[in-house]
This record gives sequence, structure tokens and C-alpha cells, in this order.
Amino acid sequence: MATITDIGTVITRNPKLRGGRPIIAGTGTSVRRIAALYKQGDNAEEIAADLDHLTLVQIYAALTYYHANREEIEADLASEQAEYERLAALHAKKAQIQ
Repeated sequence: MATITDIGTVITRNPKLRGGRPIIAGTGTSVRRIAALYKQGDNAEEIAADLDHLTLVQIYAALTYYHANREEIEADLASEQAEYERLAALHAKKAQIQ
């Protein structure tokens, strides 16, 4: 007998986890992380192989959430990139001073 998964239960939000970002239920893995790997060219099967604590169902649910809420996730990715660049520039400045 096949197991039925309610797709609406696979992605959750909790203000206490990952800043309230959407995550895969029961894990600390954010949709943002899955979307970033996908945008780097990994397909669902490759992501599942790299993140072996996740099932293919969970990966596809995260990708579905990303595609259905692309603006939200893209803004989150852009914010993360901007923070990375800010910190990298700060580190480079400190290295020049020393």
C-alpha cells in the first residue's frame, strides 16, 4: 500500500527557525537553500543525493514552493547575497588595514 503525503504539510514556517523562512518540515533545511542549489544547476535528484537527509518528495515540495512563491524566495536570496558581499567587503577592508 502506498503512503499518502499531504503536500501542504511538507513545507512549514516557524518564527523561531531560520528567521521564519519556509523550511522543509522536520528539518532545518530552508526552501532558500534548495532554490539556491537548483539555480546553480542541480536537479532534484542531485540535490537529494547531496542532502541525503532529505527525500525526493521534500526536494520537489521545496522546488514547488519556490516556483509558486518565486518573488519571496528571490528576494531572500538577494538579501543573503547582499549580506555576503557586505561582510566580504568589510573583511577585505580590515585585511588592508592590518
